[in-house]
Amino acid sequence: MTIDFPDLQTLTFEEAEPGIGILRINRPERMNSQTVRMFHEYLAAGRALRDIRLRALIVTGAGERAFCAGFDLDEIHVITEMGVREFLKFQEVATGGIQSIRHLPFPVIAAIHGPATGGGLALALAADIRLAAPTLKMSAAFVKVGLSIGELGTSFNLARLVGPARAAEIGYTARILEADEALRIGLVNQVIPSERLLDEALTMARVIAQNSPGGVRMSKRAIQRNAEIGSYEAALELENRGQALLTRTEDMPEALAAFKEKRAPQFSGR
Repeated sequence: MTIDFPDLQTLTFEEAEPGIGILRINRPERMNSQTVRMFHEYLAAGRALRDIRLRALIVTGAGERAFCAGFDLDEIHVITEMGVREFLKFQEVATGGIQSIRHLPFPVIAAIHGPATGGGLALALAADIRLAAPTLKMSAAFVKVGLSIGELGTSFNLARLVGPARAAEIGYTARILEADEALRIGLVNQVIPSERLLDEALTMARVIAQNSPGGVRMSKRAIQRNAEIGSYEAALELENRGQALLTRTEDMPEALAAFKEKRAPQFSGR
C-alpha cells in the first residue's frame, strides 16, 4: 500500500500485512524524542490514516533504545523563544497531533520499549492498548522542566486509566514507573519480553482484525466517548445508537449465519 504522508521525516509507516499498519517514531539516534516538526507529522499521519481501511495500527519507536523520550531538549529553545500567542498555536498543533492518533477510528496498540516520558507518555496514553517490554520506563516529567501534567491530554488520559489520586502522585513527583508497576496499576495491559514485543502486538492486531470492522470501530467510539461524558443516560444513548446502526450493516447477519453454520465469519466492513 502506498500512502501519501506529505514530507514525512520523523515518522515512518508500513502496512505489515493487509489491514494492519505500523507507525514508527523514527529518530532512534535521539531516543525517538519529539520535535516541533514531529507534532506536525503526527497530525499529517493521523489525517492520512483515517482514509485507509486499516483494522488496527501499532505505534512503536524505531531502534532498540526507546519508544519516545519526550521533547528533544536540544530543540527546547524553539519553545522558550515563542511569545504567548505563538506558543498557544504550537500547543494546539501538538495536542492536535496526539489527538489525531487517539481518535483514529480503528484500534491503536502501543508497543513500548525503554523510555516513554513526557510527550512520549502522552503518545502511549493516546493508544487504546499498551503492550510493554521489561525495559519500559514511564514518567510524566513535565514538572521537571517547569510545565504541568496538563499537557497533550496526559492529565485526562492518565487520570482515567489509573484514577485521579494515583495520577496526581505520578504527575507531581515526576518519578519513573517501571514495567511491573505500570502493569500492576493498569497503565499497561501486558509486559512481554523485548524480543517478542512487536510479534505479540501483531498477534493482538490479527485477533482484532478477525472481528467485525464496524463492531470494533463502534466499540472504540463507545469506550472513548463514554469516558468523556458525564451521565449514565448519555452513555446508554450512545451505546443504543451505535448498536442500532450496526444491525443495518452486512456484517451482523453474516456473523449470525456463520455462528449457525459453525464457520468463521467473512466480514466485509460494509
